[in-house]
Amino acid sequence: MSGHSKFANIKHKKEKNDAAKGKIFTIIGREIAVAVKEGGADPANNFKLAKVIAKAKANNMPNDTIDRGIKKAAGDAGSVNYEYVTYEGYGPNGIAIIVDALTDNKNRTAANVRSAFTKGNGNIGTPGCVSFMFDKKGQIIIDKEECDLDADDLMMQALDAGAEDFSEEEDSFEILTDPDAFEGVESALREAGITLASAEVTMIPQNYVELTDETAVKNLQRTLDLLDEDDDVQAVYHNWDE
Repeated sequence: MSGHSKFANIKHKKEKNDAAKGKIFTIIGREIAVAVKEGGADPANNFKLAKVIAKAKANNMPNDTIDRGIKKAAGDAGSVNYEYVTYEGYGPNGIAIIVDALTDNKNRTAANVRSAFTKGNGNIGTPGCVSFMFDKKGQIIIDKEECDLDADDLMMQALDAGAEDFSEEEDSFEILTDPDAFEGVESALREAGITLASAEVTMIPQNYVELTDETAVKNLQRTLDLLDEDDDVQAVYHNWDE
């Protein structure tokens, strides 16, 4: 994992300005709205909402903001018209990219995503063209500086809670779960007083690709930046070994 440290990416994002945090809160707010519309406002009876709340807490969204979002969504459930849509395609040198979006205007979102790929010298592909290169997993990242447990004790707690895999990096620990087991593992770790740097269900590449051409790196970064700036885009997954 050394060349593509998830924790390094997390720290980089946290060092960005408040606008970046606002984007994250907007993303989570939309997910709360959809989850409440589909399954109600009680996370105890709505697994999807419970997962979104876990994601919100991992991103340091205040509890009162979460509660307000749930109450607002419950009151406006009939007016929520967001749809999930996924795009797959290729960046420079065949880098695989998956884009998850949540939108109230699929035509607008499709045009923006296509433009981001084109401006980075990439192209949109057909559904399924790259997703087979990724595994859907629950992923929990823990900052070593924020964790009092040693690696063995933390690993045993994670595995006992239902985790599939545990790995140690220079500055962090990574815990992987089956998506269906994610909430239970995440909750068990939080209840044990363990601070989580990140907790989400994500797409993890089976293999990573290096880019040595400077132009290709710039083009790919342009695509990723444009996608990151788009409010409709919820998440972007790629197999670039940064």
